[in-house]
Amino acid sequence: MGADVKKRGGGRKGKYAPMAQINVTPFVDVMLVLLIIFMVTAPLIATGVKVDIPPSSAKPLPQDEKPLAVSLRSDGSIWIQDEQVQPNTLVERLHAIAEVSKDTRIFVRADEKLPYGQVMKVMGMINKAGFNKVGLVTQPMKAGKGK
Repeated sequence: MGADVKKRGGGRKGKYAPMAQINVTPFVDVMLVLLIIFMVTAPLIATGVKVDIPPSSAKPLPQDEKPLAVSLRSDGSIWIQDEQVQPNTLVERLHAIAEVSKDTRIFVRADEKLPYGQVMKVMGMINKAGFNKVGLVTQPMKAGKGK
C-alpha cells in the first residue's frame, strides 16, 4: 500500500499542486461597490437649472475641462451655473470670471420657447465680457425625427 500511493504535486514531498481556479468573488464585490457609488453620484453631476433644450442632430463636442454653463429659462431668468443673475449684472459677473481665465468655455443652455433675439442678446453679452469659446447646448434628436 505504501509504494502505490502517489502524492499530488508530482511526487514532491510536502508540496501541494497549484490550484487552477480563479476566485472572482473579490472582483464582483469591488464592481458592485463601484456601481453603487456611481448610481448615487450620477444625479448630483447634472446642472440644477431645468431648461427645455431643443433637439439637434449635431455630434457632442469632446470635453477637456468643465465648461461654465449659462442657462436661459423660459421666464427670461438668466443663470450662471446654479446661481441666478440679473441681466444688467451678467457682463460684470462674467468679467470677474474672465479675470481668472478667458479660455473658459461657456455653454449656453436656452429654453426652446425663448425668442432667438433674446438668446443672441445674451450671447452678445458673453462676447462683450471677453469670452470667445461659446457653444449652444441641444438635446440629441430622437430616432425617426429630422434627417
